[in-house]
Amino acid sequence: MENNDILIRLRYALEIKNKEMAEIFKLGGVEVSVPEVIQILTKYDEDDENNDQIKCSNSMLDSFLNGLIIFKRGKQEPKPGQPNPPEPSSMNHEHVNNLLLKKVKIAMSLTTEDMLDLFGDAGITVTKGELGALLRKEGHKNYMECGDKFVRNFLKGLAIKYRG
Repeated sequence: MENNDILIRLRYALEIKNKEMAEIFKLGGVEVSVPEVIQILTKYDEDDENNDQIKCSNSMLDSFLNGLIIFKRGKQEPKPGQPNPPEPSSMNHEHVNNLLLKKVKIAMSLTTEDMLDLFGDAGITVTKGELGALLRKEGHKNYMECGDKFVRNFLKGLAIKYRG
C-alpha cells in the first residue's frame, strides 16, 4: 500500500481537515503548506500528464504519524531526572505498516481490545496473539510483518468507528 493512500484513508477515517494535516506535518518536523497537502492527497492518475501529486516518502509518513501523536495527545515533557527520550525511529525499512499500527494505536489511545474491535468492524478476525505479533519490535522472535490487507482493514475499521 502506498504512503499517499495511507494518508488519504487516515485523513478520511479521522476527519482531518487540510489545515490540520499541515499542522500535524509541522508537529512531526516537516514543513508542508496546505496546497502541498492537497497535492499529497491527490490520487495518482497514470493517464494524466499534468499530474501534480507529491509522493509521500517513508520519512514524511513517519513525521506525520509522530505529529499525529503530538496533535492528539500533546507534547510529552520529560520528567525531572529522567533521561531524554530516544529519537523517533525512522521508517527507512520496509515495515511501514507495523509502525503505522503502533503509532495510530498510541495517537488514538487505543487498547488491544479496541484494535480487535476495529478489525472486527472491518470484517476480519484477528486474535490477540496475531495483534501482539504485529505490534512487536522488529527482530523479536514473535514479530510478524503486517500486510497491506491488515492496514486496509484497520483503516476501514477506524472509518467505521469515527465516522459512523
